[in-house]
Amino acid sequence: MKNQANRPKMTFRERMMRFMYGRNGADHLGNTVLVLSFVLAIGNLFLQSVIVSLLVYACVIYSLFRMMSRNVSKRRAENARWCRFWKRIKGFFVLTKNKWRERKTHVYYKCPQCKNVLRLPKVKGAHSVNCPCCHKRFEMEI
Repeated sequence: MKNQANRPKMTFRERMMRFMYGRNGADHLGNTVLVLSFVLAIGNLFLQSVIVSLLVYACVIYSLFRMMSRNVSKRRAENARWCRFWKRIKGFFVLTKNKWRERKTHVYYKCPQCKNVLRLPKVKGAHSVNCPCCHKRFEMEI
């Protein structure tokens, strides 16, 4: 009894840290689902649809399930798949933005062998290009 009286009280932060120990916590997929639920909730203010509100609740519950899950390895695998998928989508938009921004000074061309996107200076004429990825040499006309 006396030891418990002398022990300092735990702060809320310490209690939350102890509760979350061994759990997945917040990750990119969980945060994305949570943001999606907020977007749907804002959209539902105008639509006032029961189906959209059920989707909002489902997104919030799924996000909380991911945060509280103790099956960390499975949640990490799901998050890794999501991050790979999102990287491809984000890469497409970054490439499109760069193509537009540098349209007067550079040209983008795909390697015929490895399909890697090459950024070449925009100089008229025939050029011999060496792909830095697969080291294939090919001719091209700009």
